[in-house]
Amino acid sequence: MKNTLIALAAVLAVGAAQADTLKKIKDSGAVTMGVRESSGALSYTLGDGKYTGFHVEICQKVLADVQKSLGLAKLDIKYQPVTSQNRIPLVSNGTVDIECGSTTNNATRQKDVSFAVTTFVEEVRMAVKANSGITSIAQLNGKKVATTTGTTSVQTLRKHERAQGTNFEEVYGKDHADSFLLLDSGRADAFVMDGSILAGNIAKAKNPADFKIVGEVLSVEPIAIMIRKDDPGFKKAVDDSIKAMMKSGDIAKMYDKWFMQPIPPANTKVGLAASESTKGAWANPNDKPMEDYAKK
Repeated sequence: MKNTLIALAAVLAVGAAQADTLKKIKDSGAVTMGVRESSGALSYTLGDGKYTGFHVEICQKVLADVQKSLGLAKLDIKYQPVTSQNRIPLVSNGTVDIECGSTTNNATRQKDVSFAVTTFVEEVRMAVKANSGITSIAQLNGKKVATTTGTTSVQTLRKHERAQGTNFEEVYGKDHADSFLLLDSGRADAFVMDGSILAGNIAKAKNPADFKIVGEVLSVEPIAIMIRKDDPGFKKAVDDSIKAMMKSGDIAKMYDKWFMQPIPPANTKVGLAASESTKGAWANPNDKPMEDYAKK
């Protein structure tokens, strides 16, 4: 009998561990979206608790589809700013239901969370001052390189074969805007990060022409909307909604709006055309981790 009870408890524990975000949304009439303060045109703040960007708009459309499928007359979307350090714990512990920022889908993170189909494929590069003369990784010897706490960019740089024997000092910003400020103020010689984030921060700078994105592509990373692990119902709802946007061409139109047209608050243009890898992810929807891209 004791063994039966232990087995039953184990089964119940597994059931409890399986999240049911759709039920939570239906019961509460509310959902919490994780957003970023300064992730380029993917996800950023306009101030006063307002958030916008390519991934924020995709998530708003996904949640409109979820609201419709659940038959809810109203859905209250709460916006919760997250950072590189706390985004995964906040999704795992149920604080955030859907994270719409700039998170790389990799094998390590897949142990803790799930990812929707890839909506953006990122290329990690570096931003420098236009007059710095720096054009490649090899020139970072003895220099200060900024990156954002909780991100993978500097590890990626250190692993790059062209960085072998290059000795640079890392300086950390608490968020992407802070890291860009390190470059802008001369406290760093380069800022290594996702190209879209670099481009977005340059577009918002006082003098965008003072900066440029240079050097080798350090890594190709699938960026995706993050959700709780072991929640097949919610993952299917999110994926189906995004796949419909890909099929209809809506996602390409949204990309054009956020990356190729002037965007608020300064009405400047990021000017980052969709890469072939991003277009490939839209044509063949998948949730493969970064490691699968490295195998090519």
